[in-house]
Amino acid sequence: MSDVVVSIEHVDFDYNGLRVLEDVSLAVQRGEFLGIVGPNAGGKTTLLRLLLGELKPDHGRVRVLGRKPAEARQLIGYVPQYPMFQRDFPITVRQVVLMGRLTPRSPGFRYGREDHRVVERTMRQVEIADIADRSIGSLSGGQTQRVLLARALVGEPSLLVLDEPTANIDQRRETDIFDLLRELNREITIIVVSHDIGFISSYVTRVACLNRTLLCHSTAELDADTITRMYGGHVHRVEHLHE
Repeated sequence: MSDVVVSIEHVDFDYNGLRVLEDVSLAVQRGEFLGIVGPNAGGKTTLLRLLLGELKPDHGRVRVLGRKPAEARQLIGYVPQYPMFQRDFPITVRQVVLMGRLTPRSPGFRYGREDHRVVERTMRQVEIADIADRSIGSLSGGQTQRVLLARALVGEPSLLVLDEPTANIDQRRETDIFDLLRELNREITIIVVSHDIGFISSYVTRVACLNRTLLCHSTAELDADTITRMYGGHVHRVEHLHE
């Protein structure tokens, strides 16, 4: 089995003639915890959509687990930045997490005993079992993100992709989420998009700096000059200290 989970080779992508990604190449190894950072409109969301098979590159090649992204979709757990449902919809935490077990191959789109077993185990793992019967609309931002994470994990993916998973929660909850991701990374490859380069550098194994083009750095290589070149201006790097 190949150790390369994601392979992106010389990818270009345009929106209506505007170049968003240019000659982007990236290889993500099995077991990595990769952070993708960069300025707004730098191409981060576009890159995720290419990985998920929602877009196709204008030039170059994208492979996930040796397959075209659309063919590997069931092997990817995806956590969006915002819930993809109305928060006032009458649905419980358990029901939301169960949705992650549905696939086109599910018989009659019914849940079986194994589906419920995996859901209960995953809710305990991400520490939401005690709120399983609560309405999704009654949750805090941090609790909602844990529910979305559980929904992504119950499909038992080989790759977990998260888009700004802590953008709408406070710093203490942000730390809780990333502590959990660090534990999950023992068993699964993770790619996370974040705006907070100073915070994620204490968790990820490598940082991909994306602003139309892409450069990768180990976390030890990140300094003020690197960050300024990436963002194209003066940026404050905030150091988070955790007990």
